[in-house]
Amino acid sequence: MSDVLMIPVLPCVSMAETLAFYRALGFEVTHEQTKPNVYAATRRGDIHLHFMGMKKLDPRQAYTTCLALVPEVERLHEAFAEGLRRAYGKVPVAGLPRISRMKKGQSRFTVVDVAGNSVIFIRKDAPDDYDEGAAGSRSDADPGPHDSHLGKALRAAARLRDFKNDDAAAAKVLDVALARETPAAPLERAHALAARLELAVALGEAERASALRAAIDEAPLSGEERAQLQPALDAVDALERSQR
Repeated sequence: MSDVLMIPVLPCVSMAETLAFYRALGFEVTHEQTKPNVYAATRRGDIHLHFMGMKKLDPRQAYTTCLALVPEVERLHEAFAEGLRRAYGKVPVAGLPRISRMKKGQSRFTVVDVAGNSVIFIRKDAPDDYDEGAAGSRSDADPGPHDSHLGKALRAAARLRDFKNDDAAAAKVLDVALARETPAAPLERAHALAARLELAVALGEAERASALRAAIDEAPLSGEERAQLQPALDAVDALERSQR
């Protein structure tokens, strides 16, 4: 059965806009027709995506999703982000279309096209331990103990951000956790603040981002702890640059 090829057929409202989006990602349009039905086929290497016209589709209410298992994801994400930057003037991380953010070591990312279709690109050898609801799963944004309230919040926010592609819900989870008076190690709290800062930048919350940066600057961290936090802040800086 190794020669079997399954190709998803995704709905779209405007075929022209959909094909322009996928061309920006480096896909080749291998077939396009308007009669008897609106239909098109695209390909990028071994990834095949086909599209059919659906005039009454509301992209904001779309839920169509497909998975693409690929050899690696970091360079692919970089290529997609650069193509989108050229096409849209910046890397779209919110609204439609958009691409989810990528951290070093992350095993997947999501592209949501102009019709609201989600295509999740997953590294073929990705471990199963970082999955929705998987016990003990870890992420770069979740360095602290999992039994602490901030550790649990960071993990939940990471799932909402990386799997559900829901930055607003992830932000709410962190806001609730950060507002609690439960004691937390300064570094763990700083990581939670940095995760919330990234979400504030993605959501366009300028005042909130400024306040979060100030809180991080004032955190009682040692030089070594600030060095551990720096990669998270570098990711925020890179996100800000991508939006200019």
